Amino acid sequence: MKQENGIALNVLVGAGLVALFSALSAAAGDAPVGQRVKVVALDPGDKSYLLLLGGPPETASMRSGLVTLAPGRSIGKHNTEKNEEMLVPLEGEGELRISGQPPIPIKPGLITYAPAHTEHDVTNTGTAQLRYIFVVARAE
Repeated sequence: MKQENGIALNVLVGAGLVALFSALSAAAGDAPVGQRVKVVALDPGDKSYLLLLGGPPETASMRSGLVTLAPGRSIGKHNTEKNEEMLVPLEGEGELRISGQPPIPIKPGLITYAPAHTEHDVTNTGTAQLRYIFVVARAE
């Protein structure tokens, strides 16, 4: 377990996690239709966006994706409306910019959160690519 800025982080990686999900998927026969254990390789190739979870009926409400931003690029201001959003940085550095607030640093080891009805943007402020996973779920 790693401790950084008061946040305890457990990291599960490699074949062990894939084996765990594979074993769980065999036991997921009684999950709602479409909602099954899923394993997705985090290899987007040359794409800047990789869909991980597509939302209902695949999940109850969660959607997620892997985003890769080149230095100086941003995803653009957006509002996830009735959804909350969590960002899990994998590499690089950037900022979560929420309207009316100071920028929040994004870097591996720190998870950021934007509540529902919050206009925000993500910008790569570093010199290398910024890769992060976003997770969006219905908040209301």
